[in-house]
Amino acid sequence: MSSGQFTGAADGFGALRQLARRERPLERCEMCSLGLRPDHPHLMELAQRKLLCTCDACAILFSGPGVKFKRVPRRVRSFPDFNLSAAEWNGLMVPINMVFFFKSSLENRVIALYPSPAGATESLLLLESWNDIVARNPILDEMESDVEGLLVNRLGYSRGYSAAEYYLLPIDECYKLVGLIRMHWKGLSGGAEVWQKLGEFFTSLKARSVDVRVGVPVEVKEVCGVEEQSHA
Repeated sequence: MSSGQFTGAADGFGALRQLARRERPLERCEMCSLGLRPDHPHLMELAQRKLLCTCDACAILFSGPGVKFKRVPRRVRSFPDFNLSAAEWNGLMVPINMVFFFKSSLENRVIALYPSPAGATESLLLLESWNDIVARNPILDEMESDVEGLLVNRLGYSRGYSAAEYYLLPIDECYKLVGLIRMHWKGLSGGAEVWQKLGEFFTSLKARSVDVRVGVPVEVKEVCGVEEQSHA
């Protein structure tokens, strides 16, 4: 290789290194255009059922009673003793073993959506079915309309290698799951990549969640200045 060719190759590698070092475009608040950190909050636009990326100041300013936006919460709760029978699950008529539910304040009903390669797809949900589930799991009365969802994952359970998972979580996590499946699904079975991504998603979700008992009421008492939980 001549010196000219070597110089050209070196310049090419230098350009590649500069390209690799370039930062990803900074995500900006959809209200004020301020640069956002990776774990920024979201607002839900109720009429369009649309998530907006915002800074902390705008999330506070544009959310609250009487406005068209609601702030999406951050907490993630898991329910290891969630009570859902096989008959109740079959009665929901969800075509896959994963679904999330949320209360729509504008439509005054509970909506059931399941992720698919085409995006979020609505499944018909009878009010009586939901009321029966809430009666056996009264913690669902705490689910905040529009911005929290109940995510049910029965993929491993249906194959016999893990328990069913139930989470009460921010609605943006539900749509993140939908986007993950839509982006990585290949062919008829989804392909190895999408199943790996699903595993990573639920591993992360479990690590961030707090286990909550749904079958036994919990009474919080203060003993010697320290909160102590006792089962009623």
